[in-house]
Amino acid sequence: MNKRALITGVTGQDGSYLAELLLARGYEVFGIVRRSSSVNSERVSHLSDQIKFLQADLLDQTSLINALSHARPSEVYNLAAQSFVPTSWDQPVLTGEFTALGVTRMLEAIRSVNRDIRFYQASSSEMFGKPIEFPQRETTPFHPRSPYGVAKVYGHHITVNYRESYGLFACSGILFNHESPRRGVEFVSRRITQGVAKIKLHLTKDLTLGNMDAQRDWGFAGEYVEAMWQMLQQDEPDDYVVGTGVAHSVADLVRIAFGSVNLAWQEFVKVDESLFRPAEVDHLLADSSKANKKLGWKPKVSFSELIAMMVDHDIYRLSKGLPLYASVALAGS
Repeated sequence: MNKRALITGVTGQDGSYLAELLLARGYEVFGIVRRSSSVNSERVSHLSDQIKFLQADLLDQTSLINALSHARPSEVYNLAAQSFVPTSWDQPVLTGEFTALGVTRMLEAIRSVNRDIRFYQASSSEMFGKPIEFPQRETTPFHPRSPYGVAKVYGHHITVNYRESYGLFACSGILFNHESPRRGVEFVSRRITQGVAKIKLHLTKDLTLGNMDAQRDWGFAGEYVEAMWQMLQQDEPDDYVVGTGVAHSVADLVRIAFGSVNLAWQEFVKVDESLFRPAEVDHLLADSSKANKKLGWKPKVSFSELIAMMVDHDIYRLSKGLPLYASVALAGS
């Protein structure tokens, strides 16, 4: 009998890659979509005849119970969140409702329907915020610097709490920044690669950015979903940091993106300080040695390969008059 998996945030970047992975492994895949909005299914359109979509909402406990009862999954991957950090300052309460309390609602639904369900929570490197040690590992104290980061800390701790209090097989993946051609256009990585593509195609003349000194540990989202799956295949539930172990600045990303199309970035980039965060996260770097050792997971796609892949994709879609992947209000982080 095929395994069944339920994914929240299935139409987002991470959800689409995870759905592909699970389908390839013979799973029956169910994806939750919200009733209150039109389904932005572009990322999973090629899988639309293989995914069974269910209407439910992280704000509505009853709908989650109904979805679990209908799908009868052995695994649940909670990837849905208000996942764009700048928006979390504009909508801090809504961010908390979805990104923090939504986790509790799903855990409660699992506790009510079937405690044998294995649960994956999408935690985030934004929980570290202003870290006290480098690199960051599972034991590094959290110091979030945005409402999104604060909400993710709640989601992380409530997952640990349900594991310890009720014996649920509940894991958190503390994923560092992960990008792909499916990344929403509002994220800085995609903003840059899209901007480079537009400049290369003579659709625009410049690119405006905020803090170019911020450093992140960037990897390829298509590989990170493998770590998610691996976490739920272990004998015991646990939490894992997932990243490349190499940090790059936004300036590095800009240089590589422009360099991939033989353009000098200095001729096109402008800095606008109004785009800086109210509380900046300056430097994040993953120590994934636990995931390497226990899950056998290691990244393969390099940073330069990732950025070139995204630029090439954006040039192709723009040259064909195709829309770039739009923002998903509740997408994978």
